[in-house]
Amino acid sequence: MQNEEMLKIKDVAALLKVGEKTIYSMAQSGELPAFKVRGQWRFSRKDIDEWIVKQKNTTHDLGGGHGQ
Repeated sequence: MQNEEMLKIKDVAALLKVGEKTIYSMAQSGELPAFKVRGQWRFSRKDIDEWIVKQKNTTHDLGGGHGQ
């Protein structure tokens, strides 16, 4: 985890183009990989990037077969 970029809620919200409250609730529920530092949520950029890829694969798997 050395030199790994850490993001705040506002950073992840901007990255995913959703509201900060959405990120907060997703972190709280465990939907997003996150951890707390003195009560403030932090996100590893690497973990978020991996989560995005996983979501794309899940969406693709569920939505596959268009027109077949």
